[in-house]
Amino acid sequence: MATEACVHDTAGETEFYRRGLMLLHQSGYPFLVGGAFALQHHVGVIRRTKDLDVFVLADDIQGVLDVFKAAGYRTALPFTHWLGKVFCGDCLLDVIFGSGNGICRVDRRWFEHAPDGQVLGIQVKLCPVEETIWQKSFVLERDRCDVADVAHLLLQHGSRLDWPRLVERFEMHWPLLAAQLVLFDFIYPDHRACIPDGVRNDLLGRLIQAPKGERPTRARCHGPLLSATQYLDEVVAGDFDDARKSPPANMTEEQIAVWTANFVKP
Repeated sequence: MATEACVHDTAGETEFYRRGLMLLHQSGYPFLVGGAFALQHHVGVIRRTKDLDVFVLADDIQGVLDVFKAAGYRTALPFTHWLGKVFCGDCLLDVIFGSGNGICRVDRRWFEHAPDGQVLGIQVKLCPVEETIWQKSFVLERDRCDVADVAHLLLQHGSRLDWPRLVERFEMHWPLLAAQLVLFDFIYPDHRACIPDGVRNDLLGRLIQAPKGERPTRARCHGPLLSATQYLDEVVAGDFDDARKSPPANMTEEQIAVWTANFVKP
């Protein structure tokens, strides 16, 4: 197979994506489809995309990339904590096993709750709505904000979500989920019933009752969990501890540096 033979047009992209999905099926590695294709399935939002997002277990990432390499495609693992890539000309397949902030790792529960769907005529498993909300809630960059995606997902699926699992996913970061619910109520004021009262009351009640406590010698900053660059001044200067270095993210200095460099424009 010619490694770079994929023509950059709709037909070429479609053929590459279909070939990629078939290779994954044949490989035996479990995978899910996310990104724009999953969002279209979940909420009907159609977006032009130049890549296909597939989600795999961290232990399988190298094996999956080797499958594509053996098939003649160029592969890379640019971010060792969450993302691999497969290239075909200008077309791209992202192989995701976590998130840029180190929080949303793909585990077997993603697969246990994955719905069935079709992508480009091929039967696949899709990323669950709950895990999609969890991951997208952390995307609050200057040039990309997924609040609208979260709101659309809550509007379509809020009344039937597995809320205990979703709240559990956020763990210590539950205030971020509470913030998404406040934004949802603002965006869709006539659809508040999409969110169960018990969930809203519990999360907002926690915010009200959270103890203030004494300010520690070194304060934490959760900002880098939401944006790779907008809170760097505080954490680089040492005024705040970068939450990405602590559990559950546990990113290394090297991983943070490589991920940050991705956003630095020449």
